[in-house]
Amino acid sequence: MKLEADVCIVGGGPGGALLAYILAKNNISTVLLERHEGIDKEFRGEHLNEEGEQILKKYGLYEQIKEYGLLLMERIEYWDHGQMIKKIVPEAGKSHVGIHVPQNHLLRVIFDESEQLASHQALLGTTVTDLLIDETGRYIGVKANRHGEEITIQSSVIIGADGRYSTVRKLAKIPTTIIKHGYDLLWAKIPSPEGWEPTIKLAMVDEKQLALFTQYGGFIQIGWGIEEDSYSALRKQSFTQFTDRIRLAFPELTETVKQHITACKDFVVLKVQSCQCETWVKDGLVIMGDAAHTMSPTGAIGVNSALKDADILADVIINAVKSDKFNASQLKQFENARREEVEKQQHEQLYREATFKENFVIPVTL
Repeated sequence: MKLEADVCIVGGGPGGALLAYILAKNNISTVLLERHEGIDKEFRGEHLNEEGEQILKKYGLYEQIKEYGLLLMERIEYWDHGQMIKKIVPEAGKSHVGIHVPQNHLLRVIFDESEQLASHQALLGTTVTDLLIDETGRYIGVKANRHGEEITIQSSVIIGADGRYSTVRKLAKIPTTIIKHGYDLLWAKIPSPEGWEPTIKLAMVDEKQLALFTQYGGFIQIGWGIEEDSYSALRKQSFTQFTDRIRLAFPELTETVKQHITACKDFVVLKVQSCQCETWVKDGLVIMGDAAHTMSPTGAIGVNSALKDADILADVIINAVKSDKFNASQLKQFENARREEVEKQQHEQLYREATFKENFVIPVTL
């Protein structure tokens, strides 16, 4: 099977899917490859900030996603020993401090809108195996496997939007520096108790962050920081150490935690790291989102950063198609527009992690 397109995008997450939609809407032939068979896989980074919200509104997608279902966060709370000690509410004129959007809701709207465009083609269950290069060293397409069949897609530019362990980045041999954050995260999802309000709640447990993110549909996502690479040792200890600490920090969760977190299998471990790449572009190739600049979970920046990448990169690709120039210097406009802001956000994440405990120091009033 052989296909041809102006653009081949590898990775059907929010950034890759949005970019494919924007390009196809501008009559640029686009093939989107996604290794999963569907879009209903579990995600953990599902919170939009104001910037992500505005990008979706820019492309007329937000209201449709709202119809599928989302949840506005009313405030951020800091808790200490079962008591709220500080809260952050929306700024004047704002209606929320963040939005939970189930990522399958977000992707469903983008995919549904994209399917109506003649210039868009999505191939699910498709894994990239190699990159195609011409005699000048420019990337001109990919080889992929779909249900055991080899597919060749020739394109003017390849976009790697395939996440923190990017195959495109690896095959293009782009040097990458991994930044360790000194901790990993345990994720769990539980039903919210009756009367639970749409909030983000933060606490300290053993000098590590414990975060509760209210989710659309009546759930709470728990994110608990643990020492890096310590989970294997923790599993050998009594399981009640996990549930007891959660209940101590948030007593109102006692019953739902008791019912729904009963074994280690109820947690998912996330290796927390960020990365910076030597370059985001080569002749005929661009990497974006987590493939180019992995973010830590702090501040829920990841999905918003990927959406902004798509927004900025779309204009660069549209101009490249018009001028028929796909060399690194042309594509570098995207990296030049985004790298400084992204690296500033990464440094801010490290700073917030290092100073998180300062939020729980209560000033002494004389």
